[in-house]
Amino acid sequence: MWKQARPYYNCLLMTAPTFSSVRALIFDLDGTLIDSQRDLIRSVNAMLEEMGREQLHEDTISAYIGHGAPQLIGQALGQKASEEERRRALQFFLGYYEDHKMDSTCAYPGVPEALEELASYPMAILTNKPVRISRRILEALGLAKYFRAVYGGNSFETKKPDPLGAQTILREFAAAPPEAILIGDSEVDVQTARNAGTLAAAVNYGFGAHDRAAHPADIYLDRLADLVPLLGNHR
Repeated sequence: MWKQARPYYNCLLMTAPTFSSVRALIFDLDGTLIDSQRDLIRSVNAMLEEMGREQLHEDTISAYIGHGAPQLIGQALGQKASEEERRRALQFFLGYYEDHKMDSTCAYPGVPEALEELASYPMAILTNKPVRISRRILEALGLAKYFRAVYGGNSFETKKPDPLGAQTILREFAAAPPEAILIGDSEVDVQTARNAGTLAAAVNYGFGAHDRAAHPADIYLDRLADLVPLLGNHR
């Protein structure tokens, strides 16, 4: 079920003409296109049970999501966990999540329709989630066809908010940074956009941590479809 995770802010922080130059779209995955929160939380708690640890509240786990599986598991285990414990926990988590990745995961309302309307743009996924499982989820939801490139947290030497992934996509799409917009649900995504020099959009749903005062986006979207009138007429 789609849950509103934070208050709505219906505002444009840049004027509409700014978006007339956009010719490439880069999307985060979890919390932006897909609601995978429940399956991630259950998988983390299954890992903690396997490791003989107490399970964590869902809000605690949600706050850890967005930086990739190794950091998610490391934070869930706590600082006192050994490297061997982290290795075993990560291995269990990835295996369990692979088996349960589609138990509750679904596209957010309106996402498939919005992607169809934006299909004339070159679009890519840039997530900190492992790339293979990201592609499998996109395939299962019928969304893979919209993306020319899919990159995950293990696709490069660094993860978001490092700009390497976004820069790679820009080169592949032959787009300059001001000609691209990165759409996500967390401050990690906004930081990535700033580091890569692209525009930054943040959705008003999702579950990623986002200090909007410290990391304001250029535009906030109630629905992904809100991009269509801003961009669709410019192709």
